[in-house]
Amino acid sequence: MTNGNGTPPEAAQAPQLNVLAQYTKDLSFENPNAPGSLQQQSQPPQINIQINVSANNLSEQEFEVTLSVEGKAETAGKIMFSFELAYAGVFRIANVPKENLHPLVMIECPRLLFPFAREIIATAVRDGGFPPLMLDPVDFVGLYRQNMERQMAAPTSGQA
Repeated sequence: MTNGNGTPPEAAQAPQLNVLAQYTKDLSFENPNAPGSLQQQSQPPQINIQINVSANNLSEQEFEVTLSVEGKAETAGKIMFSFELAYAGVFRIANVPKENLHPLVMIECPRLLFPFAREIIATAVRDGGFPPLMLDPVDFVGLYRQNMERQMAAPTSGQA
């Protein structure tokens, strides 16, 4: 069976995910205790990383997805460095069932953005006088599930 132009209906309605743009929305790097923080340390720093994903509808098929990464390295109670990065992309998504749209936006889109955000962070940390910080891969499926569970567990306001 064809859709009138010789192509099967499933081919005409294939899901599409296109990256229209990628950009740094915000980048901050601090080295508050330099030059002391650049000296050889007696112990390796403790590094804490937080990752969040947010999305905004720009139109029916276009979404801005922002990958926010914050981190800091501390040793002996002093901050060696800290950073904040908001890296975003605009994605066009077409022919995706409504029930699959939210997971696609919140899992696949940040997965596509992550390698670029990782490189920006590594470069910023290196340019701050430290060895490049190479972030480990992120389980965006696990992060999505964790956020969904948190939302389900949170009490809704306005209920009696």
